[in-house]
Amino acid sequence: MKAISAAIAGGLAATLISGAATAENLTIGVSQETTSAYPNYWVTTPNQQIAAHMFNNLVEMNHQNRPTPGLAESWKPVDDKTWEFKLRKGVKFHDGTPFTADHIITTFDHAKGIEGVGAASGAYVRDKTYKKVDDYTVHISAGKPYPLLPNEMSVLYIYSNAASVDDFNSGKAANGTGPFKFAEWMRGDRFVVARNPNYWGKMPEWDRVTFKPIKSGPSRIAALLNGDVDMIDQVPTTDVQRLRDDPKLRVVQVAGERIIMLMMDSDRDISPYVFDNDGKPLFPNPLRKWEVRKALSKAINRKGIVDRVMEGNAVAAAQIATIGMFGYNPDLKPEPYDPEGAKKLLASVGLADGFRITMHCPNDRYINDAKICEAVAAMLTRVGIKAELVTMPKAVYFAKSRSGGDRKTPAFSVFMLGFGTATGETMSQHWMLVHTTDKEKALGHANNGRYSNGRIDAILREAIETLDATKREKIVQDVGAMYMRDQAIIPLHYQVNIWAMRKGITYQPRLMEVTHARHVTKVK
Repeated sequence: MKAISAAIAGGLAATLISGAATAENLTIGVSQETTSAYPNYWVTTPNQQIAAHMFNNLVEMNHQNRPTPGLAESWKPVDDKTWEFKLRKGVKFHDGTPFTADHIITTFDHAKGIEGVGAASGAYVRDKTYKKVDDYTVHISAGKPYPLLPNEMSVLYIYSNAASVDDFNSGKAANGTGPFKFAEWMRGDRFVVARNPNYWGKMPEWDRVTFKPIKSGPSRIAALLNGDVDMIDQVPTTDVQRLRDDPKLRVVQVAGERIIMLMMDSDRDISPYVFDNDGKPLFPNPLRKWEVRKALSKAINRKGIVDRVMEGNAVAAAQIATIGMFGYNPDLKPEPYDPEGAKKLLASVGLADGFRITMHCPNDRYINDAKICEAVAAMLTRVGIKAELVTMPKAVYFAKSRSGGDRKTPAFSVFMLGFGTATGETMSQHWMLVHTTDKEKALGHANNGRYSNGRIDAILREAIETLDATKREKIVQDVGAMYMRDQAIIPLHYQVNIWAMRKGITYQPRLMEVTHARHVTKVK
């Protein structure tokens, strides 16, 4: 810790000598805490939020989910299977080590072998080959035409040396090229970073940034109003207007890329939380029938959820892709609320008397998650699908959702999932959510309902090798129509990302939920 403190002190002194603005600290109240300071651990919003401050990617995503230069100044295909990345010169790691192509190779090799790493190694490194051409040129190949390769490079963060996850978590190995350096991590209380005076890009305005995990929405509001934090994320929808009316505060928001949806066990003959009306396991599992999945969707009043539960701060969804995103299908519309239609569909497959389910949801991960599920359970019950709701903290919920038969079978029967994209294209969401699960090929790793459609799989394989963007988007749009016709998932709504802050600062809202301190700026 003495070494870390000395490094911070030296960095701040260098900043002041260089003529930068008077040192200022920024404190951000965040709803979710990172699970690791190792930057290529599970690809989740809280993990990437912290990683992006200390580390850089080859390719970065801007606030509109568009690829922009990062550690790679440019990239281009050199043949139909290989992409060439030209690296930025003059970049140094926090310890002063010059950045070169060797660090790309080191990071990729190391990320493959970290136990517990999720989508980063599984979906974005595996099945790729890479080689150093010279100190500032790298070739990367997926072994086939692969237009999303540059996008996927926006997920992997580059570091200087291979080390254990524990060494990253302690700060010992957290040596990146990012705008901030690791300063301190007190789990459950704060994660602190200090400005990197030798950062290669635009210098952030803050010398020290503290991320304070505050799980409770009302507690985050109170912390902001009391001046304990300068800004907060995931503003509770019930408080948005009140904060807008406060002359001492500023609220910024944007319709985000995270879809909130229900997934269903469409895989097994008997599902663990589906019962007949006497409470006995129901055979065969009715969720395997598209008519039953469609009935569940028709039973849900999305407008009611958006208007009443979300206080208008959400957009009803008809597909995985967010409005305006690459691959969004404008012909798909949100399912109209049709309880009578739901009953007719159930009757058409011999379930006129309905059945019973236990529905599982988190209660501290997504905006109003438990309230949404309460509303949905009541709506399902009205059409004869008697729904009991079980909610649990995210740490328990996601551990259970991934534990079904060693992830070979779904752990739940009907359950909530919120999902965005780290790569800016809907293609990656389709790979993860609706492609048949194939652990060896890192496909369908978020397909926790184990939906499977061989025709969709084949079309996705065609899309991923289509370099022509116009043709690829049409294919992806067609896939959207296919999985929705099959009711692979039940879309509910897209979250609106909302931040609130004291009046003297502002923030460029992002489609992704992450809060980047370097884009928090002072205003009069």
